[in-house]
Amino acid sequence: MIQRSIEATIRDDLANSGKIIIVYGPRQVGKTTLVQKILKTLPLRVLEVNADQFKYHDVLSSRDLARMKELVGNNELLFIDEAQNISNIGINLKILRDNLPELKIIATGSSSFELANKLKEPLTGRTSTFQLYPIALQELAARHTPFELKDRLETYLLYGMYPEVLTMEGSDRKIRHLRELTSAYLYKDVLQLANLKHADKIVKLLKLLAFQVGSLVSLHELGKSLEMSHETVNNYIDLLEKGFVLFRLTGFSRNLRKEVNKMSKIYFYDTGIRNMLIENFNPIGLRHDIGALWENFLLAERIKKMEYQQLYGSRYFWRTYSGAELDYVEERAGQLSGFEFKWKAGKQRPPASWPDTYHYASYQLVNRDNFLEFVL
Repeated sequence: MIQRSIEATIRDDLANSGKIIIVYGPRQVGKTTLVQKILKTLPLRVLEVNADQFKYHDVLSSRDLARMKELVGNNELLFIDEAQNISNIGINLKILRDNLPELKIIATGSSSFELANKLKEPLTGRTSTFQLYPIALQELAARHTPFELKDRLETYLLYGMYPEVLTMEGSDRKIRHLRELTSAYLYKDVLQLANLKHADKIVKLLKLLAFQVGSLVSLHELGKSLEMSHETVNNYIDLLEKGFVLFRLTGFSRNLRKEVNKMSKIYFYDTGIRNMLIENFNPIGLRHDIGALWENFLLAERIKKMEYQQLYGSRYFWRTYSGAELDYVEERAGQLSGFEFKWKAGKQRPPASWPDTYHYASYQLVNRDNFLEFVL
């Protein structure tokens, strides 16, 4: 059992805060496993509700306190798994919280946009929210040495960091699982819940984005390729972000005339998912996209690190119209930091225009030798 970084914080909140605990994240990252592990250690009577089962929907969407009390009975903790499946879940949890203040409540959900829409307004000030990602390197570091992490790096890059993928032996089994996972990503969470009209278009969009990882993305060009408006493309990308499939970086700019800031770069939360979309699991030595793959992997791990260690800041890339660029810029606690990602050893100095423009900013080259300090 891999110790998840947010386990101790959830346990502490559950014991001391009195708030409803919400755990978001993609399917199959271990939300249910994590919560069940925590619950096993508590001396409480627990009612576990799987909201995939229709029998619970009527009661938990009823706004009827008497009926919900019948469901809860004398249990001291209510755990609702896949809570986004229940209509009006937010207002019903509010009724439970306000009328049964001693009842502890945990809910998980795999679709942030759907669950957030149902929870945000009714439960303002009543929740502690956590996001769970695929396994983070910092979680693996508790059981593996730095040498072992570096030795397994190619496997992480090719097949990603999903718990089940990490524990499977053999590339065929890993790929088969990623194919099923990719299908669940595309169809169940994003297409069905958002009620999209062009299911085939969003699949094609994802494939195009997977090929463009690390490059500037033109919504106009994507729209042309897909025969859609750039507004529709942007809406689909927004849904894919909220469904934990991908994330985007915008351009950092203090000088609008010199710096690119109106286009984005798009990355995937998991490199295994990305490689499945383009159906490329070739070894690192045979790949032409290793630079983009390395960049994607490091950024996804950095996001996990920042989220789990509660390091709040803004993330960008930096590029000038004259061609100078940095892969990643982080602005946090008044400090501006620039990073360049290289699979092989590269120049230790930043583009001259970076320190010239931002003389107070730091710079670091991240490669295979020193990447662990960046992500751990």
